[in-house]
Amino acid sequence: MAVDTVLIVGILLSVVVHLLLRRRLRSNPRLPLPPGPKGIPVLGALPQIGPMAHASLAELAKRYGPIMHLKMGTVRVVVASTAGAARSFLKARDLQFANRPSTISGKDVTYDGQNFVFSNYGPRWKLLRRFSNLHLLGPKAIAEQAQVRADEVGRLLRSMRESSKNSRPVFVQEAVVCSNANIIGQVVLSRRVFAAQGEESSKFKHAVTEMLTGVGLFNISDFVPAIAWMDLQGVQRHLRRAHLRMDAILSEFVAEHQETAHERKGRPDVLDLLLANKVDADGVSLSDVNIRGFIFDMFVAGTDTSSVTIEWALAEMLKNPTILKKAQAEMDQVIGKSRRLEESDIPKLPYLRAICKEALRLHPSTPLGIPHYSFESCEVDGYYIPEKTRLLINIWAIGRDPNVWEDPLEFKPERFLSGKNAHIEPLGNDFELIPFGAGRRICAGMQLGLVFVQYTLGSLVHSFDWKLADDVEELNMEERFGLVLPKAVPLKTAVSPRLADSAYM
Repeated sequence: MAVDTVLIVGILLSVVVHLLLRRRLRSNPRLPLPPGPKGIPVLGALPQIGPMAHASLAELAKRYGPIMHLKMGTVRVVVASTAGAARSFLKARDLQFANRPSTISGKDVTYDGQNFVFSNYGPRWKLLRRFSNLHLLGPKAIAEQAQVRADEVGRLLRSMRESSKNSRPVFVQEAVVCSNANIIGQVVLSRRVFAAQGEESSKFKHAVTEMLTGVGLFNISDFVPAIAWMDLQGVQRHLRRAHLRMDAILSEFVAEHQETAHERKGRPDVLDLLLANKVDADGVSLSDVNIRGFIFDMFVAGTDTSSVTIEWALAEMLKNPTILKKAQAEMDQVIGKSRRLEESDIPKLPYLRAICKEALRLHPSTPLGIPHYSFESCEVDGYYIPEKTRLLINIWAIGRDPNVWEDPLEFKPERFLSGKNAHIEPLGNDFELIPFGAGRRICAGMQLGLVFVQYTLGSLVHSFDWKLADDVEELNMEERFGLVLPKAVPLKTAVSPRLADSAYM
């Protein structure tokens, strides 16, 4: 009898302790929320976020600290603004924040969260990640695509040389987007998607820009769902229209791809392989929507982000001509002027790689990264983080932190060649420089993105002398905020060939 009593008491005590622990985890009154602005009724801190949200959040962080809590409408948002704060979330609490938030305005663009980039962490996301690493974005796949990149960059250089002969200006980002889209098109769909830069590629670029701008905006509908039906800022309307245009373009590509399946027998492309591997060994399957969203992501993320970085890097070199000349001198010594740059040359060009890292530091293509989301409450650096909290990593602020970077607002590639920051790489391990994010949701295309930036930028710098177009009076270095951070005014340039004619053939 005594044994039974002890057993019952023990069970009851265990239940009470379990319930108390659950309650503590849920409310945790001993731990404070991170500091942050109080905000106003209904809207919370939304009015304190200006049109350049990354800069507004950086200013608020100077007052409230590296981990900041903001109530925006009905949504809790936590912002990490230093390398240490980012590490606390994306390393110590990586799995906790591996999901993505669902937004009303982004429903169409993300295929209702069924695409690769914005899907929640789970079996389907893991299947797509494994597939992309094996067939598209991993080291072996990237190496196998080298000739495609060489051919398309060659076309880009010849097109720009022709523009020089005819005294036509070069819009850098638009030209690079067209080139990148053709690279992705050949790998994914076995076809170049644009015969040349022109009206079709411009429509594609405009649709991509409109979507990436809209998705990144702090849209009131996403934070106060009760009034979402009014679409006060017009974001949902614009995003839906841009998505329909983009989806129509990709639908045409996919339809043509299906009609030519017999021509690829024995040499499948990425879409062929994806369709043939819709179900993995564990029975996890991909829907047609998952596949459509994956292809959509490859074209959108694979074209705009790297072109934005290249445009900023060239703009900084036009602003600092000494850097441009130093980069050209390095390449002339390693490569000469009788041929163009090859990807195998890049490891021998430390100054070029430093320029690319400096562009990624000062002008990260995604200033606030892709938002993270946690379904459970947790503790981070002594703060209580409630469940259903959206996490933003202010990559832009981290790259400009004066406690890490000397003269943080100056474009100085030399900082990556010697001194305290020379060891830092943008690969997700050094949290002082995380342009691609970090942790298990780090950008799947990081390695390919670096290849795009280094190879294309190096080819442009080596092959041409650069100046602003004759009708451009002043170099504008203002940003335009969105999910991606391009120049507010596109870079319009004039180029002059600097290599032997045979190098462009």
